Amino acid sequence: MAGAELRENLTFDEIRVGAQASLSRVITEEDIASFAAVSGDTNPAHLDPDFAAQERFGGVVAHGMLSGALISTLLGTRLPGPGTIYVSQDLEFVHPVRIGDTVTVTVTVHDKRPEGRRVILDCLCVNQEGVAVARGRATVIAPARKLRLPVRPPPPLIVQTHDSFRRLMRAAQAIPAIRCAVAHPCSADALEGALNAADEGLIVPVLVGPVGKIRAIAAEAGLDLGPVELVDVPHSHAAADKAVELVRTGEAELLMKGSLHTDELLGAVVAKETGLRTARRLSHVFAMDVPTYPKPLFITDAAINIFPSLADKVDIVQNAIDLFRGLGLGTPKVAILSAVETVNPKIPGTIDAASLCKMAERGQITGGLLDGPLALDNAIDAHAAAIKGITSAVAGAADILVVPDLEAGNMLAKNLSFMAKADAAGVVLGARVPIVLTSRADSVRARLASCAVAALYAHARRTGAPLGPAPADAAADSAQA
Repeated sequence: MAGAELRENLTFDEIRVGAQASLSRVITEEDIASFAAVSGDTNPAHLDPDFAAQERFGGVVAHGMLSGALISTLLGTRLPGPGTIYVSQDLEFVHPVRIGDTVTVTVTVHDKRPEGRRVILDCLCVNQEGVAVARGRATVIAPARKLRLPVRPPPPLIVQTHDSFRRLMRAAQAIPAIRCAVAHPCSADALEGALNAADEGLIVPVLVGPVGKIRAIAAEAGLDLGPVELVDVPHSHAAADKAVELVRTGEAELLMKGSLHTDELLGAVVAKETGLRTARRLSHVFAMDVPTYPKPLFITDAAINIFPSLADKVDIVQNAIDLFRGLGLGTPKVAILSAVETVNPKIPGTIDAASLCKMAERGQITGGLLDGPLALDNAIDAHAAAIKGITSAVAGAADILVVPDLEAGNMLAKNLSFMAKADAAGVVLGARVPIVLTSRADSVRARLASCAVAALYAHARRTGAPLGPAPADAAADSAQA
């Protein structure tokens, strides 16, 4: 390849006793996760900060063999270099390596043995303070042929981590558990989800449904109801009505969907005389933890409003902004999505996008930075936005994606969940309290994250906790909430 950097090896005849080579690397959380993924070593001492904090080293430490892998890197790329065959390695791990440590690996030629072109090297790994973290001795077969090869970058590796949800879980566990009315938890999945959230300290569940059926499901699934409060009603419709009543009378601050249909629960929520309606339109938000995106990504509305009007979208956007700020995440960058990034009268969504941005300029939507229309690639990828010549604080760095209709939003969210292995926490906003919506396809992590998001937002609304940095019109934002 013309102009490519070349890497040259040392043949057995060129190697001299005492020759050295070194490399340094800062150990990151991503390095540890990558090594766990490749090796299959998922010891929680390396991956679970809460577990590791209680163990010998008081925090997450890197796998010992991660330092060993750096020795292999040095042998295979520098001394002797390309063409080297690793024969054996003895290694002693003498000090823990933590996230952020700089590990410097040095190999020194100790001996040469012509038979079989064996080279023995002393290996030493030290941290940024010069403290040895690993040491040992390697034996390799040195190359016989001189090689000068183009330097090849390592193949791309995507490690699926879910740090966003972990942070939300910790924040939710730091506040008092919120009383939550669970409507008709009459499947093992729905019941287990509520009980798991209780075990994690996120909610205090009040199970509303046919008590005999709930107890039977718990017994069959091996679930312990313990001291959980149960409210007996005959069927799912009555469960929806009663759960809403518990919220309306102040006996619960959250509402959770059990195994009844979403329409049945929301029908009770929007009932004119007995429901939980506010001046806002109900809308759904997916708070998504996408392994390939560097921060939480909110998508709205992918579950309730099928073909929202411009007026509906005003509430949809404001609901999502208020949630983002209520979670303490600051001022969101809101991308109004369409198929293109220019206003086109033939694509109604682009007209709505431009209108929403102008409404934000005039204070009709507050608390966030809006831009649109933006195609999806321009909203989440800075390089794509730069190629199109888009200059925007939102483009390439969106926090909230506002979709033109339910079909587009649902396909986008499920694409991320099933193809990008994202986790999605689903909540409904615009009622008196957040409503937790879960699906039978949700993972345990996603179910817990939905409860964490709803609990944090309910706590922020009740306590009036600061919503984080906001533009100058924050007072207007608070007035609408």
